[in-house]
Amino acid sequence: MQEIRNVKEVIIDITTELIRENNGNVTKITSRKIAERAEVGLGLINYHFGSKENLITICVQRIINNVVMCFSPDKKNYNERDGLADKERLADWAKQVYDFLFDNYAISSISILGDMQNYQAKSNSVCTQKGLSMAIRNDIGEENKRLLAFMLTSTMQVAFLSGSSSKEILGYDLTIKSERDRYIDILVELLFVGVLGMKEGGNNEK
Repeated sequence: MQEIRNVKEVIIDITTELIRENNGNVTKITSRKIAERAEVGLGLINYHFGSKENLITICVQRIINNVVMCFSPDKKNYNERDGLADKERLADWAKQVYDFLFDNYAISSISILGDMQNYQAKSNSVCTQKGLSMAIRNDIGEENKRLLAFMLTSTMQVAFLSGSSSKEILGYDLTIKSERDRYIDILVELLFVGVLGMKEGGNNEK
């Protein structure tokens, strides 16, 4: 059993290396190339992972997870004073997340689509939501804070997946950083207006 686990981990490690070497362009990675570098039979990839695509998804999720688990935009202490209001801080952190997604478009797409097919509490998307929720320190109850972070992350991801069609769909070309930042600013503003409006109307968390 230990030997099987070791073989699987070797294949995952080698595939992860290839993904990084090819800057996330998984189309350049073949099952044969993985098998040759891992020094295993070609059939072991399908045997252990079902397909090359499943293997790559596992590896990409690990790569993204390592980034997400170190989520701490610019600061190691989430509670450190930074002179920003919650809305400004959330927008700033969201922009940093978006920059990472677009700088690593291929692997980020695989990760997001993988989460959407198997959405769980430990998925990278949920970890991102938790990270963003830490930007909100005042005014909003815990329930609404989680909901706001969920809506922000989900909306960002769907817009990200629209790719080159984002200008036609949203009116913003998200491949351009200035337009991407403006989209985040407006999105965060709308979410805060909605959540704080609920609070003022007496419908905040019980």
